[in-house]
Amino acid sequence: MGANLELIRATYEGSSEENGRNLLAALAPDASWTEAEGFPYAGTYVGPDAIIAGVFARLGSEWTGYRAQVHTFLEDGDRVAAFGVYSGTYKATGKSMRAAFAHLYEVRDGKIATMTQYVDSAMVRQALTPST
Repeated sequence: MGANLELIRATYEGSSEENGRNLLAALAPDASWTEAEGFPYAGTYVGPDAIIAGVFARLGSEWTGYRAQVHTFLEDGDRVAAFGVYSGTYKATGKSMRAAFAHLYEVRDGKIATMTQYVDSAMVRQALTPST
């Protein structure tokens, strides 16, 4: 395994607190983080503060037991892909979900420069939709 893959792996494996510290340490100051269209936090966030506030703080406050469980990592030079399954329960509706995802990272100078999310957003949206 290469250093880039190990950098990305450290942001997923361990406690939520460890993962958060590892992610903050791994992000470049101008990192670009793109959440997929159809995902509740869709859009591009630039810089660690915007990424944490726009994505991770919301995941922590709006979901119970939210996880991104990776089953496969692939490395191709400066690019690392992580494939896995999201799971969690949306607090506002009490509905749980499981959704397949892929994250594509670009690493530059030992830091995460970009992340692009691909996700089965329909499964996530079902959890956000109140029962009638």
